[in-house]
Amino acid sequence: MSNAARKGKVFVDWSENDEHKTTICVYSLRVRDEATASTPVTWDEVANCLRNKQADLSKFRSDQVLARLDKRGDLFEPVEILRQKLPKKREM
Repeated sequence: MSNAARKGKVFVDWSENDEHKTTICVYSLRVRDEATASTPVTWDEVANCLRNKQADLSKFRSDQVLARLDKRGDLFEPVEILRQKLPKKREM
């Protein structure tokens, strides 16, 4: 669908649902040799990965995610409970 045809619509890109794509829901398991899970990280953890030039520092196996949740709580929770008000619909 062309960008012009998308105007005023919500576009759901189903083609992002592919093993070679990076879009995934939080805490979803990845199909890999070692089952990793999509895991929220802190900005300090991102900085640590950059400082050490090791992106794998932010890679977590499913068992690690459960332990991480017990220790740190759900880092995604603020996103889930955030209440927002969308602007009123404008005529195009």
